[in-house]
Amino acid sequence: MTDGWKARTKAVHGGTRRSQYGEVSEALFLTQGFVYDSAEAAEARFIEAGPDEFIYARYGNPTVAMFEERIAALEGAEDAFATASGMAAVNGVLTAMLRAGDHVVAAKALFGSCLYILEEILPRFGVEVTFVDGVDLDQWRAAVRPDTRAVFFETISNPTLEVIDIAAVAEIAHAAGAAVIVDNVFATPVYSRALSQGADVVVYSATKHIDGQGRTLGGVILGSREFIRGTVEPYMKHTGGSMSPFTAWVMLKGLETLHLRVRAQARTAVQLAEALDGRDELSRMIYPGHISHPQHALCDAQMGAGGTVIALDLAAGQKAAFAFLNALSVVVISNNLGDAKSIATHPATTTHQRLPEARKQELGITPGLIRLSVGLEDAQDLIADITAALDVARGNS
Repeated sequence: MTDGWKARTKAVHGGTRRSQYGEVSEALFLTQGFVYDSAEAAEARFIEAGPDEFIYARYGNPTVAMFEERIAALEGAEDAFATASGMAAVNGVLTAMLRAGDHVVAAKALFGSCLYILEEILPRFGVEVTFVDGVDLDQWRAAVRPDTRAVFFETISNPTLEVIDIAAVAEIAHAAGAAVIVDNVFATPVYSRALSQGADVVVYSATKHIDGQGRTLGGVILGSREFIRGTVEPYMKHTGGSMSPFTAWVMLKGLETLHLRVRAQARTAVQLAEALDGRDELSRMIYPGHISHPQHALCDAQMGAGGTVIALDLAAGQKAAFAFLNALSVVVISNNLGDAKSIATHPATTTHQRLPEARKQELGITPGLIRLSVGLEDAQDLIADITAALDVARGNS
């Protein structure tokens, strides 16, 4: 039904299931279970449930199914499984497919919780993990082995915004028979072309741009129907990481405005990057959509835009970074991203705080680094707020 529609139409109408009342806004089915007409009907459903038949909220729900179908249509995936959080999606896809003795190659520039799963949890159960510099294709070639089961990376890394060549890494991985799993949060479903560029599985924290208004936690795993229903669903429904119906309803509402919000945020991010480039207080201004970024051409070819996040590295270190943060009046200090409100984060002391100092230095997470998620405020107000805060930071350097 959605095959001929453009992306914005899919984001508004994809996956809609109307009840007998013909509601315009999607129905919220707040129920953990479902009633059967007979014992025989219950038995038959547990043997094989039809597309509009449900058993238990942990297994599936009409509202959740609408979100899964809509995001799958938008991403160009055959199927999707909605999860309780973005990290439930990352953990779920990796643990569902991996077994003791498997080998994984991952980019080392990852969100702190992703690193915890790869460094701490998977090795406990006999999975070997090799980390590489994600932008160095020679390192991927050297690390991938005949027994490599999967490769994992953020298409744009958090928080230093390295852009990884999806098609090139996929070619290396597929030659060894490995699956390509990408965390695509910074690219967003609006700019994502990951599946057509070689990714086998795409993971999102729906908490970010999909909700986009700081209301709920959620995640989603997208891929082939065989993988989602044959590998992911059995694991997730038995381990309890599925999305709640209320969260799915919020996410459906978020998808309706996703394109409008993300494109507006990305346009503002470009204006901010241009205004901040070359400021004396900054040792680095990192934005994939700016010509100064080392993977700018790749980002443009891969996404067609630079996304909604900028990184600012204050040359004078943590004292200046904290002075900058404390001087902001429009931008709020928090640790989320992809929100309607602009958010500034100090990764070294928050999201990546647990990393050893040497690892932070290796990843470029300096004491002066600020991750700036660009919201929906007026660009000129944001420029004025950030430049005024940089002036304060200069006085504290």
